[in-house]
Amino acid sequence: MAGIEVGCGQITWDNATPEEQVLADIAAAGYAGAPAGPRGDRSTRELMALFERYGLKPAPGYFGADFWKKELRAGLLEQARKQAAFAREAGLTELYVAPGGFDYVAQSGRTRRQSAGHVRPDDALTDEEYRVFGDTLNEVGEITLREGVRSCFHNHVGTVIETLDEIERLLGLVDPTRIFLGPDTGHLAWAGVDVVTFCRRYADRIKTMHVKDIDPKVLAQGRAQEWDYGIFAKNGIFTELGEGFVDFPTIFAIVRAAGFEGWLIAETDVTQRPTALESARVSREYLKSIGF
Repeated sequence: MAGIEVGCGQITWDNATPEEQVLADIAAAGYAGAPAGPRGDRSTRELMALFERYGLKPAPGYFGADFWKKELRAGLLEQARKQAAFAREAGLTELYVAPGGFDYVAQSGRTRRQSAGHVRPDDALTDEEYRVFGDTLNEVGEITLREGVRSCFHNHVGTVIETLDEIERLLGLVDPTRIFLGPDTGHLAWAGVDVVTFCRRYADRIKTMHVKDIDPKVLAQGRAQEWDYGIFAKNGIFTELGEGFVDFPTIFAIVRAAGFEGWLIAETDVTQRPTALESARVSREYLKSIGF
């Protein structure tokens, strides 16, 4: 598809799988690339050479952090500089920026891991934490733009920014010329967000996407029983693309009409299939079936 690249996230493979095998599988499944970011002392050139060995391109990487902690700001801004420099050297123009906070203890007394998928108002950040989050994210966005890289906010269930109210409150605190969007369709759906409506509302700010699907039966059961994040994942909340209830044809039509060009990153965080390769192939075939 002209102007659009389809990549695959490495998260489906367990940590014991060698990186070379993961990249080989992603290439075998028919993807154009995979997310890339700085790691240890490895240079951007070394990573590019590794990807090229498997015929893959680097796709936008992921910068997750506790942006609401004022005491961490200086270190986070330095990390942003490193992420942006890597992205520029790798020829990338987007970077996912995402909250942490699985172990954040809210005013409710629950951690965000515990409240995943059934968040209450008293599970939220404080007013001051929101303010710091917004201020820090604006600085991150300014830093990455100096390298020609757009910081794209990425929502995630189980973190401190999960629900539509939380996402929109944060977006109200950031400069839209410095912070763009890189939503995760599955995490939006899991959080109870109407994904089509969200994409229609923010289409002009979406510059890259994680495309993920969710099993509605598992979602309903987990909400009713107030499972934590891990129990949701173990019971199959994540499913291969086209096998859940996310309306990808409509979503893609909306963002394409808004001029979207960039990376779509297919992910199934935890698969119920025998292998990560099989999971990746199922999702890739689905995307091909709808023109991607």
